[in-house]
Amino acid sequence: MKLILTQEVTGLGAPGDVVEVKDGYGRNFLVPRGFAIRWTKGGERTIESIKAARATREVRDLDHAQQIKAKLEGSTFTLPVRAGEGGRLFGAVTVGDIASAITAAGAEVDKRKILVGNPIKSLGAHQVTVKVHDEVDATVNLNVVPA
Repeated sequence: MKLILTQEVTGLGAPGDVVEVKDGYGRNFLVPRGFAIRWTKGGERTIESIKAARATREVRDLDHAQQIKAKLEGSTFTLPVRAGEGGRLFGAVTVGDIASAITAAGAEVDKRKILVGNPIKSLGAHQVTVKVHDEVDATVNLNVVPA
């Protein structure tokens, strides 16, 4: 099955890529979740619009990515969450929570670019990785405090 990706899928491709996948994977996973649309001859305009939108969202170049990395690694972001006794959280810290804390501090980060190794379920200092550019990863210090 030939599909046009609308979002980045790990191990498969980036938005605007035309990929060939097994029928079940495309029909049961990618298309219903909005990660891809079916490829058609008229889909070339769709590909161009997806790539244009992607280019505006992406970091301009490697130098700009290095500046963003320096800004992210140079500061510690505080994230207030609900916690019980002993420092255990009610649930876990999500990438959306992390993205909103970083955005509130003045740096714009897409939540799809944040990588959390193990789920954050306790108070204290944690580190997460932000994929700023294809070649640049920033390690962000996150301080989880009780709300």
